Amino acid sequence: MNSYVQKKETIERKWYVIDAEGKPLGRVATKAAHILRGKHKPTYTPNIDCGDFIIIINAEKAVLTGNKLDKKMYYNHSGYPGGLRERTAREMQERYPIEMVERAVKGMLPHNRLGRQMYRKLFVYTGSEHPHAAQKPEVMEVK
Repeated sequence: MNSYVQKKETIERKWYVIDAEGKPLGRVATKAAHILRGKHKPTYTPNIDCGDFIIIINAEKAVLTGNKLDKKMYYNHSGYPGGLRERTAREMQERYPIEMVERAVKGMLPHNRLGRQMYRKLFVYTGSEHPHAAQKPEVMEVK
């Protein structure tokens, strides 16, 4: 009996929509990362990008539990001395909600070429509208 190995040519990709309104950010991110990797498919192969496309809408309405809004910090560094910039989760949610969701999902993907390829299939929007209606995305429910 042989194991099934997915080939790049035979991958069928679907589109899914996740509504982040009122949902915890971590749960939305884990669901999105799971689908981007392709782990929900019986044909999952770890060394091939066999995942599907994800559209996350209402990114600004994702919820952080506990004191994370004031205690969680996001860091950027310009590479120059004194170039460290820190922001709280509250500031990120108000000014950069798309980046906050993208960072959460990207951190759950592999940190290599394959992960960067998977990350390109993620689309995050602040409102409930998205320009991907032609792809006929299915609604994915997050608990």
